[in-house]
Amino acid sequence: MKYAFSRFYLAAFLITAAFGCSSGDDRPATPIETFKTYSKAIKNKDTTTMKLLLSSATLQMHELEAQAQGVTVDDIVKRETLVSEATTTVKLRNEKIDGENATLEVENSTGQWETVPFVLEDGVWKIDKKGFAQRLMEDAERNMRGLDNLTNQNTQQP
Repeated sequence: MKYAFSRFYLAAFLITAAFGCSSGDDRPATPIETFKTYSKAIKNKDTTTMKLLLSSATLQMHELEAQAQGVTVDDIVKRETLVSEATTTVKLRNEKIDGENATLEVENSTGQWETVPFVLEDGVWKIDKKGFAQRLMEDAERNMRGLDNLTNQNTQQP
């Protein structure tokens, strides 16, 4: 337990040093920089850093999922990454910042671009996987409504 506690503080210090001190100003790391750090943490199997870069809402979502499955939060964080551990190059584009929310497009393993949401928490851009999951559900619902409308149009008599 003592080792894990020390490792957490070491990771927090390294992230703070990388984000806060590298530029000499008070700006947080950009979503692109955050995602690159997250990708490196995946490759290094550094679950502590991965968790530090996830929004509090995402961690709460993972906690509920871990309880339901009878596993640890670390197991969920390692299993549900946004890029594969085997990915050698991550392509990023179209970073958009709007107040305390941001998005970044990330190319997935099939060559399609997915929009990843970020939220600014405690002065740090964090990946909002819960927002990502919500958007996927909303897109699915919108598609279902479109299909329902199309079906209803085809079944209506003139």
